[in-house]
Amino acid sequence: MAYVIDTSVLIDAKDFYYGFDLCPGFWDWLDQEITAGEVMSIARVRKELTDREDELAEWARTRPAGFFRDEDAAVAAAMTRVSDWATAGDFRDDAKREFLDKADSMLVAHALAYGQTVVTHEVHNAGNANQRKRIKIPTACLAFAVPSELAFPWLRRRGARFVLPPAMTRVAAAAPRADDAPGVLFPGLGKDDAGPPAPAG
Repeated sequence: MAYVIDTSVLIDAKDFYYGFDLCPGFWDWLDQEITAGEVMSIARVRKELTDREDELAEWARTRPAGFFRDEDAAVAAAMTRVSDWATAGDFRDDAKREFLDKADSMLVAHALAYGQTVVTHEVHNAGNANQRKRIKIPTACLAFAVPSELAFPWLRRRGARFVLPPAMTRVAAAAPRADDAPGVLFPGLGKDDAGPPAPAG
């Protein structure tokens, strides 16, 4: 089964925990999954990413052809079903407009058309009074029996590992720290000191 990636998974990865400079391994792993045909996204997600005009926008522009899938007849037919469901649902009008205008609805339609799983950070809030205020991707997925997964459990289940190879690990361990004081745990202490100084008195 292939996986279709929500915009927020990529934006949050870049902005917070998997920055290109901090964890290039995430992006390398993602490229491997893309090459294997296991991971994809859609053209509307590409538009949302390239509108940012940052490193992530450049990453999106340089992905292989076929990663960001265009809408076809099968997706258009599925989108009609998704749109009809959202329009008839017990949601606020602004929530319906937002869902249908953004990539979210098309992600669900693409997964519905091709039997894919949507990967997202969003959570279905069943029974929550806020449910009417926003149509979450998992909520729409549930309506059509489309599988969805949270990003971190999905990464673990896929066996993703973002680690340095042994040679690089040795180099990193031997490299001096920024303050040129290897092994110093507390400011003002030598490398053989076990902890902070005892309080006076």
